[in-house]
Amino acid sequence: MNIGEIDRSKYDRSDKAQERYRAGFGVTEDVVREISRQKGEPAWMLNKRLGAYALFSKTPIPTWGPDLSGLHLDEITYFVRPDAAEAKSWEEVPAEIRRTFDRLGIPEAEKNALGGVGAQYDSDIVYHNIKEEWERQGVVFENMDTAVQKYPELVMRYFMTRCVPINDHKFAMLHAAVWSGGTFIYVPSGVKVTLPLQAYFRMNAERGGQFEHTLIIADKNSEVSYIEGCSAPRYMTSALHAGCVEIFVGEGAIVRYSSIENWSLNTYNLNTKRAIVEKNATIEWINGNMGSGTTMLYPASILVGEGARSESLGIAVAGPGQHQDTGSKVVHVSPRTSSVIRAKSISRGGGVASYRGLVRVGRRADNTSSSVVCDALILDGESQSHTYPFIKAENSDSDILHEARTGRIGDDELFYVMSRGFSPEAALKLIVGGFVEEVSKKLPLEYAVEFNRLIELQMEGAVG
Repeated sequence: MNIGEIDRSKYDRSDKAQERYRAGFGVTEDVVREISRQKGEPAWMLNKRLGAYALFSKTPIPTWGPDLSGLHLDEITYFVRPDAAEAKSWEEVPAEIRRTFDRLGIPEAEKNALGGVGAQYDSDIVYHNIKEEWERQGVVFENMDTAVQKYPELVMRYFMTRCVPINDHKFAMLHAAVWSGGTFIYVPSGVKVTLPLQAYFRMNAERGGQFEHTLIIADKNSEVSYIEGCSAPRYMTSALHAGCVEIFVGEGAIVRYSSIENWSLNTYNLNTKRAIVEKNATIEWINGNMGSGTTMLYPASILVGEGARSESLGIAVAGPGQHQDTGSKVVHVSPRTSSVIRAKSISRGGGVASYRGLVRVGRRADNTSSSVVCDALILDGESQSHTYPFIKAENSDSDILHEARTGRIGDDELFYVMSRGFSPEAALKLIVGGFVEEVSKKLPLEYAVEFNRLIELQMEGAVG
């Protein structure tokens, strides 16, 4: 994983102003070719897109999880370009788009807490910047489309090859065919990025689809934290988010990936996230899912190196009209690997929260340990919580634990807190805040505050 010998300047190209473009509804080979043409991609990427489209066209929609019958793929727009070229300064971003990100607090967060920021609006990155301190140390933080041009050898080696191959499942095939935008990160050996890098994805178009691709490569003994935020306005028609995250954690490296997803209720969030973890390396997943009508998301860690480690901590909040089907997967390939999965969910107003997970221990994975703990909080008699764990142990020299707990906030608990002077709604928010504290404590301060505010908004109207 060394890009030191690559002549970056030979791939540099000046940003040209681009015109707004919106593809018609549905995905066809012509749409796939047009996406690639507009991006000026090399032939190998177009061929990968076309191969994925061919697989997608003959693969049925999965039926083993939440109901996807309301998702009409021929009524989605798969490529929407804003009238904006990528900028290095917020002042260069068109005023209409800048106002959206100003309201989300992105520019202020960049100044105070982040080492670099990318911002995507529909299908294109409109802003991208990294602090010079990290750039001088060889850290690459680029728009994924730009990375295809500037680092073709590296992208060709890692992009949807062995981590998330294009034939992985129906929506990975779709993603590979129509992906646009996203983030590319490379951290050289021994470099520790002490401030988080962040990307924010805004899907603004009605009946739109967003398919950003995140590719993170952390070289030997490096360290990086990355945060993704997502949102969309609410429309009466369905929208689709089918992004993909691929993370390669080199020997002794540490990668922390945090994601707060707050898509609107009309969005189907069908995301794929996976990491390959080498010897004595660590991947940490932190996931918050509060938006979208239907979510299917199961971050996965493949522990291929001896002593590799994975931690996953997630919270899903399911309100009226929502089905949050989330969880985590870990495959232990090598000896002395370990994993911890902590899954929390809150259901209210008839919402459905499901944990769906996998722990697999291979034949050569001696002295492996894995712990899975699922905690579900149900706030009323209409809501549901389900747990679908799958454990496959092919090695008897392993220690595997699974716990699942489901509970309700009863009248006694509310009365106890209210007796301290809190209103019923404030008492509920206090109890729920304690339940999600483990997640918020893992986030940088600015994002913990925002996360807690989103949880409070979700709890409004939950009492009475």
